[in-house]
This record gives sequence, C-alpha cells and structure tokens, in this order.
Amino acid sequence: MGRPKIHGHKMKLSDPTTWSVPIESIEIDDLTWGKVEIQRWSQFHFSGSANRPMEIILIERKGKGLSKQAAKPMWLAWIGEEKLSLAELWKLYLRRFAIEHWNRFAKQRLHWTLPKLGTTEKGQRWSDLIPILTWQLWLAREIIEDNPLPWQKPQPPEKLTPGRVAQSFSGVLATIGTPARSPKPRGKSPGWLKGKKRKKKPRYPIVKKTVTRKKKTNNSAA
Repeated sequence: MGRPKIHGHKMKLSDPTTWSVPIESIEIDDLTWGKVEIQRWSQFHFSGSANRPMEIILIERKGKGLSKQAAKPMWLAWIGEEKLSLAELWKLYLRRFAIEHWNRFAKQRLHWTLPKLGTTEKGQRWSDLIPILTWQLWLAREIIEDNPLPWQKPQPPEKLTPGRVAQSFSGVLATIGTPARSPKPRGKSPGWLKGKKRKKKPRYPIVKKTVTRKKKTNNSAA
C-alpha cells in the first residue's frame, strides 16, 4: 500500500560498509600513474533527481611509496546514454585538465566572453572562430620570434605556450597582412549618411521576478 519506492539502497562514499558489489572492476598499469584500479556501480541517482540514473566510478592508485594525497580515492559520476568502457572513461577524464585550461585561455586571452553581441547567431559565429584562433597560435609557434616582456625569460620555440605566441603574433600579422578593415580615423565622426534609412533594434519586454511574501498577522492572546 502507498506510493512505490523511488529510492533504493543508499551508498555513502565515505562509508565502505554501504558499498554494494561493483558491476565491473579493472586494473590498468599506466606509464605515468602506475597501477590504477577502477570500479563501476550503476543504477544510482542523486536524492533530488530520482529520474536521472547515473553510474558511480571509483579510481584508486595502487602502489608503494604513494603520498597521502596521491593515494586518496577519486569519485566520478557518469550520466549519458552512451555506454563507455572503464578504460575509455579513464582516458576522457585525463583530458579534463587541458580542456579547463583552454577554457580559461579562451576567456582571458582570446576574449571569448568579452564582446556583447546583439543576436544569438553573432555569438555562435564568434564562438566558432575561437578554436580557429587557437589553431593559428599552435601553427605559428615555430615561425614567430619570441618577444618576452622585461620580467619574462626567453623561451625556445618548442616550449612556447599559446599565451607567449599570442604575445608575439603581431609580427606575423605585420608580415602576412590581415583581411580586417583599416582602423577608422580619429576625430569627429562624419555622422549618419544623408538619405540612409534608420532601423531600430528589436526591443523585448523586461522579465521581472516577484517574490511572494506571507502577510504579517498580529496574534494576541485573549
């Protein structure tokens, strides 16, 4: 009688006594990380999203002489329709370090999120150009001349970072030219061309969120 259960066995990551038997377990002998044990549990979910099943992945380094930080277990969650092997999941997570650094570089150095574009199409076109800019910096690392700042040490071409290449990329543009228009002259603007029609940008209503508060009542004892 009553509502059917939506939550099953509770698995507390910090309490091994609550762990069930994993559905898959493998050991990988990696050249960089040494012996790594990977285990997988399926058909779990977070307490607030019972309709979104996920898999729990445990990665542990097994070896002698590891520090306390290196031997600390790492827990991952996989949510997706595609079924991946544990070896593939391990390789995908190793790419996370490079992806996060690229996101930071694209936002800070390439100004990915700086332009305030008016339409979604313009924003998507600008986002499509960011990977192309990254590849240009990668291909130009062997032909540029390092131009370090006064507090920077000179670096050989094979060790130049994308930021150092972007710092000296102006020399490449001065040699090959650029399809961009020449900068406009400084001074007073010539103004709007006579006879050119003006078109107003579309305006959208402002969405205001209201907060409903309970009315205060004065309850006094009789």
